[in-house]
Amino acid sequence: MRPYLAISILCILISTITLAQQTQKPPLHGKNWMAITGKPLAATAGASIFQKGGNAVDAACAMLAATCTMWDVLSWGGETQALIYNPKTGKVICINALGMAPTGATVDYFKSKGMNFPPEYGPLAAVTPGTAGGLCTMLAEYGTLSLKDVLTPAIQMAGGYPIEAQTANSIEREKIRIKEWPYSKTVFLPHAGSEREAPEAGEIFVQKDLLETLSKMVDAEEQALKKGRTRKEAIYAAYDRFYKGDIAKEFVRGCQEQGGLITLEDLAKWKVIQEEPLKVNYKGIDVFKLSQWTQGPALLEALNILENFDLKSMGYNSTRYIHTLYQAMNLSFADRDFYYGDPYFPPEEPIKGLLSKEYAKQRASLIKFNRNNPYAGPGDPYPFENKINPYLDLLNKRGFSLDTGAGRKPGGALPAHDVSAVTASVSPEEEALYNDRLWRGTTSVEAADKEGWVVSITPSGGWIPACIAGHTGVGMSQRMQSFVLDSTLNPFNVVEPGKRPRVTLTPTLAMKDGKPFLAFAVQGGDTQDQNLLQFFLNIVEFDMTVQESVEAPNINSDQLYLSLGGMQLADRKPKPGYLLLNESTPDYIRKELKKMGYTLSFDDRTSGPVNAIYFDWKHHTLWGGSSNHGEDYGIGW
Repeated sequence: MRPYLAISILCILISTITLAQQTQKPPLHGKNWMAITGKPLAATAGASIFQKGGNAVDAACAMLAATCTMWDVLSWGGETQALIYNPKTGKVICINALGMAPTGATVDYFKSKGMNFPPEYGPLAAVTPGTAGGLCTMLAEYGTLSLKDVLTPAIQMAGGYPIEAQTANSIEREKIRIKEWPYSKTVFLPHAGSEREAPEAGEIFVQKDLLETLSKMVDAEEQALKKGRTRKEAIYAAYDRFYKGDIAKEFVRGCQEQGGLITLEDLAKWKVIQEEPLKVNYKGIDVFKLSQWTQGPALLEALNILENFDLKSMGYNSTRYIHTLYQAMNLSFADRDFYYGDPYFPPEEPIKGLLSKEYAKQRASLIKFNRNNPYAGPGDPYPFENKINPYLDLLNKRGFSLDTGAGRKPGGALPAHDVSAVTASVSPEEEALYNDRLWRGTTSVEAADKEGWVVSITPSGGWIPACIAGHTGVGMSQRMQSFVLDSTLNPFNVVEPGKRPRVTLTPTLAMKDGKPFLAFAVQGGDTQDQNLLQFFLNIVEFDMTVQESVEAPNINSDQLYLSLGGMQLADRKPKPGYLLLNESTPDYIRKELKKMGYTLSFDDRTSGPVNAIYFDWKHHTLWGGSSNHGEDYGIGW
């Protein structure tokens, strides 16, 4: 054996042994239930619902309501994406509670304002609110308790709770933008005119308008029950009050007063959609994701590609493993960037081809092991559906040749769409802004119970600095920015009234031998499925426990189009070969990666907070993992 190879293997073994011996946070164990989310108080809300006798759906809804009320990088005007395992049917259900583009939100409208993308902030960034409807639908269809029971913790918080430093300081940092919107200013800046205008950590933060809105929803439920309506009908009465009643009217008035486009008709016609999930099988494990209106299928495609390689023999986070992961992610994200969009609007996305094992083999054959491919682009999945690709002209405009599957046209000049404006040196401020857009967070909600109900949610939208709609206390979504205005970038995701944007939000469930195996999700914008992919492989390929896996060092690729932030194309372009590594990466691996064409950066935390539940069928118990990278917290019993 060559000396340098022996040293490499030894370093890999030592790092794996060290990881297995200690984690910064202990794993959670429970026999009856598990509740994990982005804030300790919100996890407590979920635990309280379990203690009332609620199931995992009830508890998840309570945690969702609490995190929205606490502005955990989302609010009540945002969007909710969920996967639910129903033990009574043995089926996984998708909840699509993503808002839609409002009346008047057209390409011509935004271009007339000199925009290249819909804006990041303010009322014009808002799609219709989805979280309230998503929560009511999940609770009505799959929960057991009343809306009043589930909303009680959030209502108590809206009446006043001790705000934590992370949110309080975020408000203070964003106060200049917050002052642009009168209703936001009133809620977020109780000390207007003082040096610090935001609340202090530990101060009681009161949201009177939101308290009234949530109370109105509960009142609608109670009035319906008094009239003899069923539990389900009463919950939907609260849904209707939010989307068709006085709450809707005030939301629309406040939105339009501040320049927004959302109408009463937009709210009334929007509906939560219950869908079939997408799935692939990886070495006997069925992995479920939401469909192509999210980035979730990118993880499934990456798993299909990686199944063609012996990852375990490469060694955890070895040079070859990191390189293979990076290349597989780039290929799957290039497909995401071009082929994903709202499946309820034409054109039809080629998702069957994208997730076929044969297509994955073709994509895997493009990976070369001596150097990064900076020109990795969309493939052609249409032949794997026995169709002809109708977008060859658009791909040709971007300089891609699909004749050989080789990516960029040989010898071709880099087209304007894909030339990276960031390959030159950038300032630390520009780099920080780019990373904020890449990693822009949300929260996650994971719940499971002994009856077999499992819930994984990645809600988001309406984060600070949010524009609050009138006297509702509801922060409007900023998800419009995930649309494109140029079909050359993505013909499936061009903004249109009534259409949903392709989002980064991506919960995950995995089943093994017909039973729940893992529920997991993470915050972090475009890096979500990168981090979830590695979390999953850590457990399946490298035998980590769930807590070891959520804390394990990850890598991040910047070789993709940003989904969030930036009004210019240059702000969103891929950064070929840019690779984030953990600070613990050995020097010899750093040197090898640099020789392969990578531009390296380092951090001590290289993943958003992953939250996960592992199902231990040997002992019939639950293992909870909650990352050490943020405020995320779990409680089990």
